[in-house]
Amino acid sequence: MEAKFCMTCGAAMESRDVDGTVRRACTVCSFVHWGNYSIGVGALVMKDEKILLVRRAQEPGKGRWTNPGGYIEQHELIQETIVREVMEECGVKAEVTRLVAVRDLPRSIHNVYIAFELDYISGEPTPDGVEVDAAGFFSLQEMETMPVADFTRWLIDVALHSTQAGLVEDEDPIIQMDGYGLYRVPKVSAQ
Repeated sequence: MEAKFCMTCGAAMESRDVDGTVRRACTVCSFVHWGNYSIGVGALVMKDEKILLVRRAQEPGKGRWTNPGGYIEQHELIQETIVREVMEECGVKAEVTRLVAVRDLPRSIHNVYIAFELDYISGEPTPDGVEVDAAGFFSLQEMETMPVADFTRWLIDVALHSTQAGLVEDEDPIIQMDGYGLYRVPKVSAQ
């Protein structure tokens, strides 16, 4: 769908060359529609060598088992989003330990998905009854007979077979930048 009216001032939009790309731009103010994007996050939570999975109750993927996840809110850091989504979808409290994978899926709505490994803290998996209708911790052997989504299988493989620490939250950046969620490769210890 093409943007017809400016989201800032309500004036008509037109197609215009903006930095070498034709984009929808406002005829009155400086607003440019840069495109349609969505950012999702996913959780890989382990407990007793089992992975937390939820069964989707809605399309897309209804009936398939996936890792818990969802979409970020406008003013929410991604590490807050994934902790919230795990709690909302299945009642499990967990905390982010590292960023393990990124999926880039350019389509009419360009989707970026960021997967985190989380440490289990507490709670028994209980489906929310809206987005998911079942939840639990499952072994790789149990998953062999379950309809686990291909992307989830890939994420589990990434998390279980990574040989490096992945990206971790930079809790003490050299320059303080309030409101930023910063992730980096772990710092090398001084010897």
